[in-house]
Amino acid sequence: MSGLTVTEESVEILAVDRGGDRLDVYVAGHSDLSRARVQALIAEGKIRIAGRIARKAERVEVGQEIEVRIPPPEPLDAQPEDIPLDVVFEDASLLVVNKASGLVTHPAPGHPTGTLVNALLWHVDNLSGIGGKLRPGIVHRLDRHTSGLMVVAKSDQAHHALSEALQRREIKRLYLASSWGHLS
Repeated sequence: MSGLTVTEESVEILAVDRGGDRLDVYVAGHSDLSRARVQALIAEGKIRIAGRIARKAERVEVGQEIEVRIPPPEPLDAQPEDIPLDVVFEDASLLVVNKASGLVTHPAPGHPTGTLVNALLWHVDNLSGIGGKLRPGIVHRLDRHTSGLMVVAKSDQAHHALSEALQRREIKRLYLASSWGHLS
């Protein structure tokens, strides 16, 4: 991509290199789409296997070609909110923020406001539009009760580059967990 805002449907072709997985699991694991987003695309008939509309529970087979049609992002409607951000790094293309536990990453049913996205819209002039109207700049997410560093794309070009690097596993993720109580 050249850094232009995406205004047309994009198409990704995935060649299945490992069979047996459910379609939604395979596509989510081999793209920058969440499993919920993949399931929605399947329900909308936007994912095909060998030219035919795929079913969610379908299992993939080695050698199959999966066509994923991704509609253009809808206009942004999440609103900026003055929520403090812990910015660890920022340049012209991206920023890294330390997301606090309890902060939802993006607006969703039950959490339309008070999210990291709302804070980003307040603090950052430009964000990538690829994540759509509710996830501008969001390349990956952390669950609500998970704290940690998140990389946020400020341009569509950076978003594509980061998504591709994540897909190729060129970006290493490190998770540390703490627990209490008795484990059985």
